[in-house]
Amino acid sequence: MPMQGNEFIQRFKRYCPEWLAEEGDPVGLHIGTLNKEVKRIMMSLDVRPVVVEEAIAKKIDLLIVKHPPIFRPISRLTTDEVQTKMYAELIKHDIAVYAAHTNMDIIPNGLNDWFCEALDVFDTEYLIQTHIVQMKKLAVYVPQTDAKKMRLALAEAGAGEQGNYQATSFTVNGTGRFTPNEQAMPTIGSPNVPEQVQESKVEVIFPETRQSEVIAALLAAHPYEEPAYDIYRLDNLSEKFGIGRVGNLKEELSTEDFIAKVKKVFSLEGLRVVYPHAAKETIKRVAICGGSGEKFYPHAVAAQADVYITGDVYYHTAHDMQETGMVVIDPGHYIESLCKEKMVALFNQWKNEEGWDVEIFSSDVSTNPFSFK
Repeated sequence: MPMQGNEFIQRFKRYCPEWLAEEGDPVGLHIGTLNKEVKRIMMSLDVRPVVVEEAIAKKIDLLIVKHPPIFRPISRLTTDEVQTKMYAELIKHDIAVYAAHTNMDIIPNGLNDWFCEALDVFDTEYLIQTHIVQMKKLAVYVPQTDAKKMRLALAEAGAGEQGNYQATSFTVNGTGRFTPNEQAMPTIGSPNVPEQVQESKVEVIFPETRQSEVIAALLAAHPYEEPAYDIYRLDNLSEKFGIGRVGNLKEELSTEDFIAKVKKVFSLEGLRVVYPHAAKETIKRVAICGGSGEKFYPHAVAAQADVYITGDVYYHTAHDMQETGMVVIDPGHYIESLCKEKMVALFNQWKNEEGWDVEIFSSDVSTNPFSFK
């Protein structure tokens, strides 16, 4: 069936919500509109002139990228400069651009987890906590004949997810009582006549970030003019998120063998290594943070990592890292291009689940500005 841009992005945000991005990170829609039919989607790490040319040639309607194309405000939109000319070309060809940046780093089954999977790093946990999401409980009172409909609607809105379980709920039956006044338009009963109905109390839990969607689903599914429901904050349940990952190799590797593994896994011609003053012979515990994660290296030290993998390490920061006793590997920023194949696989999974009539592409061009000689 045809697919609207907003429909796809709503599905995308269920997996990779914008609120998970770090403060100030300009994620979301950057260029164009989502209020249109989308037939061709492409995933890219960056938005560069070669990517824009590729998108135009492939007649792309929606471009999903890891790196936001407008990271800082622009003062002029002229076509004499490379950066702003790209924006004009995208607008001219009606190509919408949507960016997911640090939220893709933080989400479970996101970029840092894919790095660990590629490097055979197991038993992982996040490197540094970024978000705590409190759980809440909803109790809604509904006629027994509508209880199943209500449970399904709440589950569809994201309520009832507990660990590896979905659509969890609890129901207890009882009697509801009410008297409509003259202005009421009751589904059941008549004005000024006391009424009682066999009702179900349906209870579900949900993350506080989904409260608006859950309440909207409740109101849409409820037959009453004035639904009765309660919301409670749960102090015993919360969901925690973090950036970066730290975990263990199944077996120790020599430092040089592990460096060779990183090069092979990410198809690198070369990389930078910061060796500690006291030589580290083997690697067992691995910390990783895609992109520019040098500021998190003290957390890797605190997690007792033997090696920390991150990009764009600054010269003077490398001096400080050298004193920690931990090996640091800088494979560059471009290893994040792994997101292209992984996200395309997810997009195709959603396409099959939803029955969308849409073509999915991965950008074929390299946007890595560095070469090794």
